[in-house]
Amino acid sequence: MKAIVYPKFGPPDVLELQEVAKPIPKDDEVLVKIMATTVAAEDPGMRQSPGLNGFGKPKKPILGFYLAGTVETVGKDVTRFKIGDAVYGNTGLGLLSTYAEYICMPEDGALVPKPDNISFAEATAVPNGVLTALPFLRDKANIQPGHKVLINGASGAVGTAAVQLAKHFGAEVTGVCSTGNVAMVRSLGADRVIDYTQEDFTQTGHTYDIIFDAVGKSSFAQCKGSLTKSGIYLTTVPSPTIVFQTLWTSLTGGQKVKFATTGLRKSTAKLQDLLFANELIEAGKITAVIDRTYPLAQMADAHRYVETGRKKGNVVIIVAQ
Repeated sequence: MKAIVYPKFGPPDVLELQEVAKPIPKDDEVLVKIMATTVAAEDPGMRQSPGLNGFGKPKKPILGFYLAGTVETVGKDVTRFKIGDAVYGNTGLGLLSTYAEYICMPEDGALVPKPDNISFAEATAVPNGVLTALPFLRDKANIQPGHKVLINGASGAVGTAAVQLAKHFGAEVTGVCSTGNVAMVRSLGADRVIDYTQEDFTQTGHTYDIIFDAVGKSSFAQCKGSLTKSGIYLTTVPSPTIVFQTLWTSLTGGQKVKFATTGLRKSTAKLQDLLFANELIEAGKITAVIDRTYPLAQMADAHRYVETGRKKGNVVIIVAQ
């Protein structure tokens, strides 16, 4: 099968299209023919630097967390899926490997049926945002109807999901993004959109029950004055300062700082969140946002674009037609 392999850490040019062995599913696994995958914001960092995926050389030579495709083969013990099922999901850090034509996934992994009302490209664009935004808003912040919520970075993969989820939970949503994305964020349901090139949301005088920094570009110190007395500051980038502030504010009254390592959650938790997302997708309450699509052979170009930090929603890789 064809796959994008990176034999060493480095710039986008280390990504090579190669022929590799097609995986064979175990008794409790399904073999998925991948139709589409995505380049998530964290993928270029894993490609470039040692750490999450090994040190001397990549532990998993094929990157990619998200997939949508069809079940081609099932192991003898599999009961959840059958051959021909359209599915989508998330592999997790321990498996990766979606930059390829095929992948084996455990039956109990974060893999769910694809709703009929979305394409494979749209399906692979769903889990990146939902599997991050939902645990933050629902589990960490306990979002409630009537809450005033600000999403910083509202035009990215996580931000676009966060805007739609917050609206679903009945919140009053303010999105923060650049000029070119204002209309798109408003179309997702945001009640108010702030163009950060024209206005600093921390200087408007408005206060929020939840400030969710989906891009890690603000700080608790900057946002304190924009939180209500019991407001919660959420960030996807857990720096040492954030870790300390999370511990400190957990011991005091008033405002809280919280973060979550959403990528490290168990597949069973991710599975339940994707099933929840399916209900919203089928009801038309979540729309996948796709900025650009690339063929598998142009993975390096896709990485270069994601590294600009200007993508809207998701960058999708079409693996098969």
